[in-house]
Amino acid sequence: MSSHFQSALSLPLIHQGKVRDIYDIDHQYMLIVASDRLSAFDVIFEQPIAGKGKILTEIANFWFDKTKHIVQNHLTQIRLDEVLKAEEVKMLSGRAVVVKKLKPLPIEAVVRGYIIGSGWKEYQGSQSVCGIALPANLRLAERLEKSIFTPSSKAAVGEHDANISFEEVETLIGANLAKQVKDASLKIYSFASKLALEKGIIIADTKFEFGLDSSSQLTLMDEVLTPDSSRFWSLSDYIPGTSPKSFDKQIIRDYLETLDWNKAPPAPIIPQKIMSQAARKYKDIQSILCS
Repeated sequence: MSSHFQSALSLPLIHQGKVRDIYDIDHQYMLIVASDRLSAFDVIFEQPIAGKGKILTEIANFWFDKTKHIVQNHLTQIRLDEVLKAEEVKMLSGRAVVVKKLKPLPIEAVVRGYIIGSGWKEYQGSQSVCGIALPANLRLAERLEKSIFTPSSKAAVGEHDANISFEEVETLIGANLAKQVKDASLKIYSFASKLALEKGIIIADTKFEFGLDSSSQLTLMDEVLTPDSSRFWSLSDYIPGTSPKSFDKQIIRDYLETLDWNKAPPAPIIPQKIMSQAARKYKDIQSILCS
């Protein structure tokens, strides 16, 4: 059977990721279950973030619906009760979706509208990110005049993604497909950023994953514009030159940085107060975006 931390269903398990469990339905479809598992620095922790799986699913579904005019996505109209036992449906309600099977592309499609995180570190060294030259004297968390597409390689579980150039993407998937991915990513980011800004939320950066369907059409997959794949800031708190608080597990990362931990398993125990604060951040962004 299943818990919100680990699922075990009547369907065959294809893959267990950091947060999601994927089950086989047939040659066309599969089931994705979003758990409450916490992953930080590519390490999976024993402590769950309460309610996270449902929150991620609702936010992703919200954005899949809002962006389907830009690019098709992996969602289907198939209900859980068509593929699962009644008790499984009850347990997974709100945290599982039936999706199309796709051929995943071997890249993470990252878009940055602000300079922060690994992009900021790279900029300080080279005044560029992923080979894209940026203006001099940008401040931490400053808005970029034009959003940039800064892809990364897809790392195996336990390894870190690495930033790559657009030319490397072209080598990996071909020039035509690389252009489609870049254009779709920038369009989704631009559209979503405007929508979020109207609700007082800045989307600083985000990552998308794409696959090809049975007709080789580009398809948005996995998750989209969730707190696990995006950096959300409150517009009212935003001051360039300072690191804004984000609606995600940053509070957990900040705590882990204070420990003498080598960022490899086994994961340390995190105080419950910090876990509760992280859960609150997820709930807050859900209520703001999906209202």
